[in-house]
This record gives sequence, structure tokens and C-alpha cells, in this order.
Amino acid sequence: MTPRSSGILLHLTSLPSDHGIGDMGRGAYDFVDFLSDSGQSIWQVLPIGPSSGFCGNSPYCGFSVFAGNPLLIGLDLLVEDGLLTRGEIETRHPFASRLVDYEAVEPFKTALLRRAFEKYRERAGADAEFQRFCAENADWLDDYALFTSIRERLSGAGWSDWPDALKNREEAALRKAGEELAESVLREKFCQYVFFTQWTSLKAYCKSKGGRIFGDIPIYVSHDSADVWANPEVFKLDARKRPAFVAGVPPDYFSKTGQLWGNPVYCWETLKDTDFSWWVKRMAWNLRLFDLARLDHFRGFVAYWEVAAGEKTAQNGRWVDAPARALFDTLLRRFPRLPLVAEDLGTITPDVREIIRHYGFPGMKILQFAFGGGGASNPYVPHNHVRNCIVYTGTHDNNTTRGWFAHDASAAEKKSLFRYLGRTIEEDRAHEELIRLAMMSVCDAAIIPMQDHLGLGGDARMNLPAVAFGNWAWRLEAESLTPALAASILEVTETYGRTPGEGMTDSDTQPSGTHSSETV
Repeated sequence: MTPRSSGILLHLTSLPSDHGIGDMGRGAYDFVDFLSDSGQSIWQVLPIGPSSGFCGNSPYCGFSVFAGNPLLIGLDLLVEDGLLTRGEIETRHPFASRLVDYEAVEPFKTALLRRAFEKYRERAGADAEFQRFCAENADWLDDYALFTSIRERLSGAGWSDWPDALKNREEAALRKAGEELAESVLREKFCQYVFFTQWTSLKAYCKSKGGRIFGDIPIYVSHDSADVWANPEVFKLDARKRPAFVAGVPPDYFSKTGQLWGNPVYCWETLKDTDFSWWVKRMAWNLRLFDLARLDHFRGFVAYWEVAAGEKTAQNGRWVDAPARALFDTLLRRFPRLPLVAEDLGTITPDVREIIRHYGFPGMKILQFAFGGGGASNPYVPHNHVRNCIVYTGTHDNNTTRGWFAHDASAAEKKSLFRYLGRTIEEDRAHEELIRLAMMSVCDAAIIPMQDHLGLGGDARMNLPAVAFGNWAWRLEAESLTPALAASILEVTETYGRTPGEGMTDSDTQPSGTHSSETV
């Protein structure tokens, strides 16, 4: 981490856009300008892979850990590239500006991406950049493009329900499917080429404005994904290639019955036998995409909660050890400077703490957890923070700070907060006070959800864990990014020495984990 920096947490889907969902179009560049104007040097996003309505459009449940979500492609940029016209991207029925209507957005954008492909189709073979992209990423792109094409032809059936020859990836069957679906496969590759071309440009623009993109690496993979279909040996599957065990967490702060995520768990013995080649490839890809990245559910790399498939809740699971040291030693041999942040929230045992300490990964501190018990020894209270950490008011899994104060914080928590501040506060000041506590923290980085900078209530919450549907829909309105808001954020950032260049020594100016690759 670069000392004394700060940033904003805002997922791409939440960006302002005229097309029903945030994307990598001009609204994203406007947001980067806002970050710069407000003195922020970190933009944190959620996973950027293709998601599905089947699992509530969660970015943590997608068809690939390598592919990008086509819904995030900026249509206005395709107009600038001559692949669409301004008239084609306009809709007679404007989308809501405050929420993503995925059921309406997906067919709208999918149809336009197909139209763009039709215009591009004739020159695909002569486009050297497209051909280079396909060749350099063939190790995941070929499987993903064929997977999505077969899935579409079979009306969205999960791969474990496909005909045996395709499910088991018999060579003749794959070759025949590739020939029959050649046009669809090419279209999928085109969408990925456009996605990562736009992503690379956006990342470069962010860097030119003094910012870094902070990504998110989900620990687990969706069963219905190209990753599991192409690498079934890496996961604990049964004879029908369905999950034998699934991931989750036991009862916790968010759910009395635990969280049953449903993702297949890893077969760590197989991964270890291959010198973790699948994870090495995945990490290499993420280091090209992001300047730094959060390892979601870090404790699962040390020991994970395994639940037998078919259980209705996560209560009847068990802890199983994972080879954390062997994995991270392997990754560090391949990538000597890993720009990773450990998501170390929840019940963290001493063995997990030791792994984090041993490798020097920054952890996370959440201020909404600071006043719920433990008094002065609560690890989330600001005076217990450490430098090698990121402090948040809350994350995408928390309520907004104003919503937390109004609906979630108990009377005892409020009393503890007032005592810590030395005064009582009203609901409309809660977000300001926690932002100030975060900014004054000794933690090297402070990251604030955009909703908290705007002082929004619980209806702007991004995700409610353990609830499958109705999440991931909140959107930022363009009118909210005012010069006055930028000036206000800049003031508190300057006050606590978090603007770029503040608080650095000569030895601090090169952040550990910087990766040299700048393009996808």
C-alpha cells in the first residue's frame, strides 16, 4: 500500500449511464475525473466478470473468472468506433437512473452488441489486434466462447446437464460444436476483445490522472462456468460432475443460519500436484487487470467451510484445511511482489492471522463494526488500527452508514459511538463522522463507498448477504457528482494528509506489489 492514500468504492454497474447500467463509457471517464478532482487515488470495483440472473446478478457468481461482463461495454464508445450509430443506442423508453433493471438491460445491450458484431464481422480476419488478442488469450477465451455458445444453443442449460459428449469434453464433440457454432464463438470473442480494449483504455486513463484501480478476486467459482467445465479436476465434483460439496460460511454477523453460497469447493490436493497452475494463471490475469486486488474471503485459503451438496443451510458444515503456505509461496515465486489485500472480516482465527502477518498482506478495518462490543479493545476501533491496512466506513456487504445508524446500530452501539466521538450526533451526520474517523485513521488507505459520501440511506445499499435476489442494483446519478461534493471530499482528504504525495517518504513512493504489465 502507498501510505496515506484514499479512494472511493463504486462498482462499474453503479456508474451513470443512459443505457440502464453503468459501463466503461464516458460516464466512467467522468468518474475518474471526479476522483482526481476530489484528491482520491484509488478506485475500488467489484468483480468484472459476466454475471447471471440465475444467481441474482451477483458479480461474485459468474460464467468465467477470466472473461469480462459484456453488459459493462460502453455503447457510446462503440458509436465513436463506428460500430453503432447514435440513433441505434437511443431508446424510446429511458431506463431508470437509480436502479439497474437487469431484465430490461440484458436484451437491450445484447441486441446492440450483436449489431456491432455484424458491422465488424467482415474485417475480423484482417484485424491484427483482434487476432493477437484471440491468440494471446486462447487458453481461456476458446473455452469460454465455446461454453457460452453451447449454453445458448441449449437454452441456458447448465453444462452438467449437457449431452455426455459435450459435458465430458470429448474431442470430436467439441470440434463438431466449434464448427457448427463458429459464428457464435467468433461473436463471443469479439465481445471480449471490445470489453478488454475498453478496460485497458479506462485503466490507462485512471493512471494518467494519478489513480489506481483496486479490483476484487472472488475466492470461488460458479459451478455453471467455463472454468469448472474446462477444469473439473480442480473442484470436488461427484460422478455426474455436479458439486459434491459447496462453499459457504457458518452462522455469523450477517446470518443466523450461515451463508450457503453453493459454489463448488476446490480439490486442493489436485491443485497442489500441479504446482497450483490454475491459480498461477488466474493471478497472472488479475495482475494485468488491476493495480491491486482484494482476495475475497481470505480465511478460505487457510481453512474453508465445506457443506455437503443438498443441505438447505450452511449450519451442517465443517472446516477443512487448505494449503495456504504452499499456494502463496508458489505465487510469490512467480510474482515476487503481490499487490494483494486480504479480506479478513468475520471470525478470523490465529492461523489465518499468522498467514496474513507472514506474507505482509494488508487487511481491512470496518468502522461499522467498531462499536458493537469489546470496548476499547475492539480491533475495528480507530485507535487499534495499524498502518498496513485499509479502513472503510462499510463495504458493499454493509448497509450504508446512514442506513446502519438509522436501522442496524443498537442503542448500545450508538452510545459507544457517541462516547468515542465525545458528543451525540443525529442520523444526518453519521456518515460524515465515520468518514472523518476513517480519514484520520493511521491505516495506509481509507476507502469510502460512494453512497456514504452522498449521505444516502439504506435504500442505496448494494448487497444484503444471505439474500439471493434484489441486490447489486443501486446506481449513481450523474447530477450527484458536483464540484461542491468534490471540494468537500478534497478538503477532508487534505486535512488528514491523504491526497497524492502526502505523507510519503522516499522509500514509500513505490508501492509494494506494483506490476509492470499495463495492457490486457
